[in-house]
Amino acid sequence: MEAAVPVEEKIEEIKAKAYFPKEDKIESVDIPKKGRWTVLTFYPGDFTFVCATDIEEFMKLYDEFKSNDADVYAISTDSIFSHKGWAQTSPRVQKSSIPMVEDFNKSIARKFGLLNESTGQARRSVVILDPEGNVQYISAFNNNLGKDAEHVLNAFLGLKYLRDHPAKEGHMCAIPANWRKGKEALDIDVVKDIGKL
Repeated sequence: MEAAVPVEEKIEEIKAKAYFPKEDKIESVDIPKKGRWTVLTFYPGDFTFVCATDIEEFMKLYDEFKSNDADVYAISTDSIFSHKGWAQTSPRVQKSSIPMVEDFNKSIARKFGLLNESTGQARRSVVILDPEGNVQYISAFNNNLGKDAEHVLNAFLGLKYLRDHPAKEGHMCAIPANWRKGKEALDIDVVKDIGKL
């Protein structure tokens, strides 16, 4: 199995085909899109059960991702035609506007170390890329465990906050556990605050 791309390492641009369910069209996409955050939600396969709930929950938060300069893509190793068929028949996926990326040759999942080589499917997982294409978050799950889309949104917003609020000299900006948008981040004096938290 290929090792995952390390956090904070830049990826090479990915060119792929995606099915856009709302517009009912197939287009080429560049991942990441320059100047925007990218959230990749990998799932094992179309026409499966937990995967439909993942897409449904990400769709509920889709507008919030978009309004915060993030593009969300759903990715599996199915063909673009399978994506279209599933999007048009699944009661949950029918409601989605999330572009569905084809990874039929498995190169995208393999690039991130998220391909299950024994099944040929992508592992249930999430990757967040910053606007320069650096991996800032990567996680993989048991295939029977659906994703917590709210956690992913919160992780993205925390990463965006860190990028948008660089620390002053001699300090570090950090996001504490269970942080939520609107709460304060940690402004740490790297000398004076040792042992105080």
